[in-house]
Amino acid sequence: MGQARVSNLPGRVERMITPAIESMGFEVVRVTLSGGGRAVLQVMAERAGGGSMTVDDCARISRTVSAILDVEDPIPGRYALEVSSPGIDRPLVKPRDFIRYEGCEARIETRQPVEGRRRFKGRLAGCAGGIVRIATEEGTAALPLADIHRAKLVLTDELVRGHQRKA
Repeated sequence: MGQARVSNLPGRVERMITPAIESMGFEVVRVTLSGGGRAVLQVMAERAGGGSMTVDDCARISRTVSAILDVEDPIPGRYALEVSSPGIDRPLVKPRDFIRYEGCEARIETRQPVEGRRRFKGRLAGCAGGIVRIATEEGTAALPLADIHRAKLVLTDELVRGHQRKA
């Protein structure tokens, strides 16, 4: 299998499983495939509209995803399937994540330097037109969403209080 096809595998799997997961009342947060001795396919999901995920929710999603992957067979070789919720200090992946958590503290790492740096920490200040804004101590930075390598919320007392109100 070609390198481009393998590197795009998580995206292909996400497109395969998203309709089924959404029909169950959940949203896909992200799909990752990590290598090593045995590959691990991680599917991270959350309830559509918020609310807490249960172990039973993860088990239901796992059974559904397993059935789809058994039929489609997109992953060469053996792998383990891991289904989880994103947790409080969740990763930020899609535009909706940056919009939903506007005002919250986050850490963002870009693939390429933006304004001379790759790491940013501050309050999310919006996302529109493919640009994520983050208010840092140095000022507000505009980061192209396509250039974001990694982003996640920072666990703060404020975030925990907000999560407790939603649960």
